[in-house]
Amino acid sequence: MNVQNCSRCGKIFVKGFADFCPNCMKDLELQYEKCVKYLRENKGVNINDLSEATGVSLKQITKFIREGRISILHAPNMSYPCEVCGTLIRENTICEPCRMKLVKDVRNNSEDERRKQDHASQESKVSFKIQERLRDRH
Repeated sequence: MNVQNCSRCGKIFVKGFADFCPNCMKDLELQYEKCVKYLRENKGVNINDLSEATGVSLKQITKFIREGRISILHAPNMSYPCEVCGTLIRENTICEPCRMKLVKDVRNNSEDERRKQDHASQESKVSFKIQERLRDRH
């Protein structure tokens, strides 16, 4: 029997397919149902209005969207925050400027690592030549 602590409330439960205890699973389903019902009745709402009207946190609504449980395909005003800067987006997890910055940072980091390796190999060649000269003197 595999037991673990619920990642929401901390209670011990028998682990099945989810990381939540049955009580938290029921609560999440109720929150999901509230969101879906409100979205069906109010098609033009944004994520902040949905959160205020249902009492479901922005974080949880975003999670529902990312899991594909709430579709924003036909909801033009619905978007969720970028994980890095908080700008509202409609796809992926980070906005395009943050993605470009991340790509640039990774590229720069790779370039820095290559330069360090080149520098280290150049230094080893120099020290080797010095050692040869010292050996040739004796």
